[in-house]
Amino acid sequence: MSGANEHLRSIANVERTYRVVVAKAGLDGHDRGVKVIARALRDAGFEVIYTGLFSTPDEIAEVVLQEDADAVGLSVLSGAHEPLFAQLVSGLHERGLDDVLVFGGGIIPDDDVVRLEAMGVANVFTPGSSMTVITDWLTDELDRRAGRPVVPTAPGRAADR
Repeated sequence: MSGANEHLRSIANVERTYRVVVAKAGLDGHDRGVKVIARALRDAGFEVIYTGLFSTPDEIAEVVLQEDADAVGLSVLSGAHEPLFAQLVSGLHERGLDDVLVFGGGIIPDDDVVRLEAMGVANVFTPGSSMTVITDWLTDELDRRAGRPVVPTAPGRAADR
């Protein structure tokens, strides 16, 4: 039986690649930015699942569940960021996925960023945020949540950069 116990202990030491769902919700058809982010995340070593255009927040939450994702990033350029993020966070909560890191990006006013953070959005990246800042922040935050050693690389909130 000691062989089986050692095997179980070794499973806990295996580090898997972080899985990140990136999505466009609602009627927002501008997908160039989210595709750039998806590629940057992939190139940084993340496993990326892109939901495509015109997904509902509920569909996105279901993909997060089915894909066992660690994080979900929502790109919103339509101005409907508050209801879309609220519905996404609610959909994750309904599925017991409160531990999933939610972040986003798009043209989002600073005052609205504060409200998104209050509803559980961990970070909002606005135009001009570098891919390195985004990927470093996501790595640091997921490492922190997983209890892995973190070497800080991304200072402060994205809106401050």
